[in-house]
Amino acid sequence: LTAKDSIAVETASGVIYLNLNTNGDVQVDMGLPHFAPTDIPFLEEQQDITYSLLLSDDQQVEIGAVSMGNPHAVILVDDVKTAEVEILGPMIENHNQFPERVNVGFMAISNPSQINLRVYERGAGETEACGTGACAAVVNGIQRGLLAREVRVSLPGGELNIAWPDDQASVSMTGPATHVFDGEIAWAMIQNH
Repeated sequence: LTAKDSIAVETASGVIYLNLNTNGDVQVDMGLPHFAPTDIPFLEEQQDITYSLLLSDDQQVEIGAVSMGNPHAVILVDDVKTAEVEILGPMIENHNQFPERVNVGFMAISNPSQINLRVYERGAGETEACGTGACAAVVNGIQRGLLAREVRVSLPGGELNIAWPDDQASVSMTGPATHVFDGEIAWAMIQNH
């Protein structure tokens, strides 16, 4: 991908730093997680580890709410294969307590060091993988006292290792990177936007 062993990439959420490991994996400093409802944003009076979100007159779900530069709601499920991702995902994504909408992670814990995860991304629907979603799920699992500080995350599109050494530290994400395509952008196209 590059001859360098460390690179900086500017994203919509800010600059992230990537370290290219000799085994082909890439380690990314994902930054600090944010939990204050105003930082997510999430319309809730008090910061907490979990919240009860009312979906209808007779249905509510317990979620964790985390920002990794973008908003995430995390739901604990027994099995990601049977999770109601296509039903609950859009209901939570568009819930009025999330004024900028929210990504929704469905997390099943295999053991304290291994989870399975499906993510319903705001504006996109279910995706094969989501790095910030994996980070948010692990961080919320740690907050709930259910996960170790380093966790293997299995998503439909592959596996990631997520580490959050302590509550004041940045979250680290490590996983494979492969060449997907080459492309060119005409400078005139960039200037017109």
